[in-house]
Amino acid sequence: MTEHLYYHNSFLYDFEANVVDVVLASETEPRPALILDRTAFYPTSGGQIFDTGSIAVGEHQARVVEVSEAEDGIVHHFLDKLPDVHPGMRIHGSIDANRRRDHMQQHSGQHVLSAAFVHLFDMPTVSFHMGDDYCSIDIDAKAISPEQLESVEQLANEIILDDRPVEIRFVSQEEARQLALRKLPPAERGQLRLIDIRDFDLTACGGTHVRHTGQIGCILLRKVEKVRQGMRVAFVCGQRAVQTARRDYSVLAEAASLFSSHIWDVCQQVRKSQEEAHAGRRQREQLLEELAEQHAAHMLEDAPALNGGKLVMHVFADRDLAYIKLLAQKLTRLEPKVVALLGTTRQLSVVAAASTGQSTDLGALLKKSLTSYGGRGGGSREMAQGGVPTAEAVEPVLTEIANMIRGR
Repeated sequence: MTEHLYYHNSFLYDFEANVVDVVLASETEPRPALILDRTAFYPTSGGQIFDTGSIAVGEHQARVVEVSEAEDGIVHHFLDKLPDVHPGMRIHGSIDANRRRDHMQQHSGQHVLSAAFVHLFDMPTVSFHMGDDYCSIDIDAKAISPEQLESVEQLANEIILDDRPVEIRFVSQEEARQLALRKLPPAERGQLRLIDIRDFDLTACGGTHVRHTGQIGCILLRKVEKVRQGMRVAFVCGQRAVQTARRDYSVLAEAASLFSSHIWDVCQQVRKSQEEAHAGRRQREQLLEELAEQHAAHMLEDAPALNGGKLVMHVFADRDLAYIKLLAQKLTRLEPKVVALLGTTRQLSVVAAASTGQSTDLGALLKKSLTSYGGRGGGSREMAQGGVPTAEAVEPVLTEIANMIRGR
């Protein structure tokens, strides 16, 4: 089992250790790894992601790209390359201090946040996830109101402002049962490592943590959503919170400049723009309806007779499928016994429509004609549509349908 130096000092960034074993790259794991007798590198565990850094062997150095821990407690340090090393050699390990400090802020902030949910609303945390951009906790609750969220955020930041000590202690399982732990983990051998935020939270945890809550900086809640096991709350702490707030402000400031307004008025301006866009869409739809009806009336005036009715056939180069479908509907409703065969080379589509009550099965005819030209489509007896592979095929498809209707 590897000795975990970070259990006692999360601010240990440099350490010495001996190589216990060298794991060569393989087909299943292309990265080599070192096993050390002791390490300050934190492996992925308990929702917290691994440390990175470097390992130096004499003058040779390799980058630590991932750290994982096996069930037996042995920690694997995966490297970008394998230096000249063998068991028994002395190495120097260096932790990426910025990454470690960020992880300490996020993980300690999670403890404060989870405890705040319990203190205020008796909502326990089910799980914790730390990502590269944001962190999240899943809360055992059916819903969380905006007011509750704001109260939790305020209490959590008050605890940070108090700069309370964050202490580490080790107890047995039996001793842990006598303490008011926020969450007691499953039975384990040996001692439990407890993280104690004075007079606020006490819980078992193997992660890296700050020494005082003030080192967390701040907690910013970002998003709440419903998930299978409750409510998921996304958050960021410390420098991440500062960077996130700066990015948010930059986006709001740019949006405000586009609207020529203050950032506080952006939401109002967006709503106004949405209303105007919605009104514009309604107006365009109405105008399109009127245009299609007038267009249909003119086309019917010049349409040739067909079995006591009229046949309208036309190919458009500048109209989309939505318009020719609307036009076909207008044509077949303005007069009885009308067959409309329309196409568009703009979208390589064809539409066949007929007034209600006619015997012709346009869906079958359209499908048959499209198949012979390498197209696909179908529909009902009175309305069908499909697509053709080339613009040159649009008119022949419609002509073939017209000929089949005429009985040629």
